[in-house]
Amino acid sequence: MPGLIGIGLAVLVGLFAHLVGFDRDRAFYPVVLTVIASYYLLFAVMGGGDLLAESAIFAAFATVAVIGFRTSMWIVVAGLAAHGAFDFVRHLVLEGRAVPLWWPGFCLAYDVTAAVGLSLLLVLRRKPAPVSFGRS
Repeated sequence: MPGLIGIGLAVLVGLFAHLVGFDRDRAFYPVVLTVIASYYLLFAVMGGGDLLAESAIFAAFATVAVIGFRTSMWIVVAGLAAHGAFDFVRHLVLEGRAVPLWWPGFCLAYDVTAAVGLSLLLVLRRKPAPVSFGRS
């Protein structure tokens, strides 16, 4: 169920962002990546987790967001998908006492759905090359 809710919420947020025009701004999805990466800082503060380790992980994903913003949005797509995958296995390397049990499945589904949504936007917004029939 957390996965279905994650997918549904990501679709709703993506559609809302598209309808109001938020996603026309290049910064939207890098900001989404940065915000979702920050949740574990909150969980660490709430539950007495390893704030230093969580800060390093946050910094890595925030760096990916900045690099993608400045170079290629495909890097942001990869960052979103990687964050979802990391969320799903994170508990194997870091304890998160305040992380809800349902969070990894929810976050994996949300992040991967957001990555797919951004991929679709990038492909659909690609402008075809002009057709040339010789010299003009």
